[in-house]
Amino acid sequence: MSPPQDPEDEQGGGDPPGDLRSVLVTSVLNLEPLDEDLFRGTHYWVPSTQRLFGGQIVGQALVAAAKSVSEDVHVHSLHCYFVRTGDPKVPVLYQVERTRTGASFSVRFVKAVQHGRPIFICQASFQKAQPSPLQHQFSMPAVPPPEELLSHEAFIDQCLRDPKLQEKYQVGLNRIAAQEVPIEIKLVNPTTPCKLKKMEPKQMFWVRARGHIGEGDMKMHCCVAAYISDFAFLGTAILPHHWQYEVGFMVSLDHSMWFHAPFRADHWMLYECESPWAGKRDSQEPTASQHRRATLMAAPGAWFMGGCGVRTGSWLCPVPRRA
Repeated sequence: MSPPQDPEDEQGGGDPPGDLRSVLVTSVLNLEPLDEDLFRGTHYWVPSTQRLFGGQIVGQALVAAAKSVSEDVHVHSLHCYFVRTGDPKVPVLYQVERTRTGASFSVRFVKAVQHGRPIFICQASFQKAQPSPLQHQFSMPAVPPPEELLSHEAFIDQCLRDPKLQEKYQVGLNRIAAQEVPIEIKLVNPTTPCKLKKMEPKQMFWVRARGHIGEGDMKMHCCVAAYISDFAFLGTAILPHHWQYEVGFMVSLDHSMWFHAPFRADHWMLYECESPWAGKRDSQEPTASQHRRATLMAAPGAWFMGGCGVRTGSWLCPVPRRA
């Protein structure tokens, strides 16, 4: 992949010119080459669960795969399986197998390894851009623009100032506020802990990478979107049940994405998550992403605002515990 261009334009949403390179590009998704088709990735942000963030592994695996294809092909899709828990105390090795290199499509198999065992496997497809006379997309949901919404940090601060907030929620919100997550989030219709109720397994939020990425290589924006895509799956699945159960353990099992159109991951994207089914100790999370100008980046379920089309789906394995 070619490096992103210098910061010359503005971040989406009318913000001032970006003058700081996104940490997602400089650190999280900046893999160290060890040999041909062999890379090492380090960790920037580790969740409070002290397990590796699934989005980091997906994004780094896609970076490794993208380094093995030519500049003139774009990411088409990826299909992943999480097979073991990642250890945040050691780096991850990414081994790339060049399954097929064709005239139009190329396929790469990536295996993420720790302690000599695979923790994650991924099949990524790349294709040369080809125009199509067949075009359609879902309609973008009608939601307030990100400029009218509180940042995630401001929303948490607002909750912490509520005198009715229970101590157990104070601890959790303070822990979240202390985390240095390399993405910006603005929730649509957020619910405060004091007003928790049984909710539909749906949520939407605006999201973008912190810092500047620039136009550069489209494959890098796909890798950043892959990182972001795993952020809210688990929380969405338990929205109808949090009033009845305390979920002690949840992990992603598999994850798929389809990339439809060019986009900027450092511009605001509307992310729509929906869990249509839960049972048998797992749940399904289709999402779609759409650009702010209402270009579908992907389908169905999460919408990215910025001109990209990215469909993501993830299977989860929750282990509920009675409160």
